[in-house]
Amino acid sequence: MQIGDLAQRTGITPSRIRFYERIGLLKSVKRQDNGYRSFSMGAIQAVKLIVAGQRAGFSLAELRTLVPDEVEYFDHASLRDTLLGRVKDIEEFQNQLAVSRSALLELLGEIESNSLASRALPGACQPT
Repeated sequence: MQIGDLAQRTGITPSRIRFYERIGLLKSVKRQDNGYRSFSMGAIQAVKLIVAGQRAGFSLAELRTLVPDEVEYFDHASLRDTLLGRVKDIEEFQNQLAVSRSALLELLGEIESNSLASRALPGACQPT
């Protein structure tokens, strides 16, 4: 299949596909006698994996290690383990964010309480 067909089937632009090839994410690209790129049907799965991986927060360097040279020969167990690891990382980050959020809300509550208290007390020190 040619680049236009791959672009249409995956919903990304031909220039994006060329970029993925140039940086080594799409490795099994063949050239026809006329110089046109020729992609296997596995390239559809590879491009979809790359796009989904980017949306999930994987860097292009990380994706380079995940996308095999021949998509038909995926190491599914390794890919699954990597994805589960990323889910765990996200969950840990969410927990850290929740702790940070709670600390900020507590601080805001203290600031608001002190601000109200200082306004309510006659002769309280006012910030300058």
